[in-house]
Amino acid sequence: MPDLNVGGQAVIEGVMMRSKDKVATAVRIPNGEILVKTEDYISLAARNKILNLPVLRGAVAFVEMMVLGIKTLNFSAEIAMKEVEKQEAADKGEQFENKNKKTNTIWLGLSVVAALALGIFIFFFLPLAIANLFSIDKNAVGFNLVAGAIRLSMFLVYIWGISLFSEFKRIFQYHGAEHKSIYAYESGDELTPERAACHTRLHPRCGTSFILIVALLAILTYAISDTIYAIVAGHPPMLLNRFALHFSLLPIVAGTSYELLKLSGKTRDNALTRILIRPGLWLQKITTKEPSMDQLEVGIVALEAAVGIEHSKIRSQTTAVS
Repeated sequence: MPDLNVGGQAVIEGVMMRSKDKVATAVRIPNGEILVKTEDYISLAARNKILNLPVLRGAVAFVEMMVLGIKTLNFSAEIAMKEVEKQEAADKGEQFENKNKKTNTIWLGLSVVAALALGIFIFFFLPLAIANLFSIDKNAVGFNLVAGAIRLSMFLVYIWGISLFSEFKRIFQYHGAEHKSIYAYESGDELTPERAACHTRLHPRCGTSFILIVALLAILTYAISDTIYAIVAGHPPMLLNRFALHFSLLPIVAGTSYELLKLSGKTRDNALTRILIRPGLWLQKITTKEPSMDQLEVGIVALEAAVGIEHSKIRSQTTAVS
């Protein structure tokens, strides 16, 4: 099966799909319509030869994926809030006016910043602080094995915990719809909910697998960096120095992980690759759920808009929004 240059993510009541030159976000609204926002998209690595170097392009892609992911999540959240406000106005017999768009955008931006800061503290700083309590900071390999195990355990508990909430279950269903739609496209199958439903929801190029690769690669990278620091400085790094050092190396870890993820997608039929990617696929059993036909329809609409497929019965039912 070919590994095509298509990826995406689940958003609130929808799916975002990205191709090499477009980004499309499809969102289902309460009246049953599918709103689609399509934008031109050319990655920085594709526009700059230097940024397209191995590892560096991965670091750039990591940042771009974060920015794009936050942007599309904000779009879906704005749609959801607007629909709630419309319904509230209708219940009161009032005319809906979208007066608070700027305020909503500000609050969403602040929420994103707060979420990123909290994520860095919980999944990056806290594991180091806990590992520091074991008094093994002189053993670079042992320290980072413990910190990595703590970080990975916290991540597993986190995704398992949020999967228990119904709101996140729907997002995980849209995540499954994204994967099944991409699988149908990659296999050359007909892009219909019925055909997409026949494919697996576990994809080797998923962001969940990427996070797992980052967590494992970080153990090796940080063990080496801590060893070099101890040799140069004559002592192991203190907690804040270790945090700053590890955080500064995150682009290298992310860039290398990106290259490994892309390689796993291209060699997914290789026996060794199938063994190595298995943990990431197991993890996707938590982060993806079986989607409904309506959710698969949304995933296909986003995919078609991203790759420029026209004349689809489903595509013709969508409404473009700017």
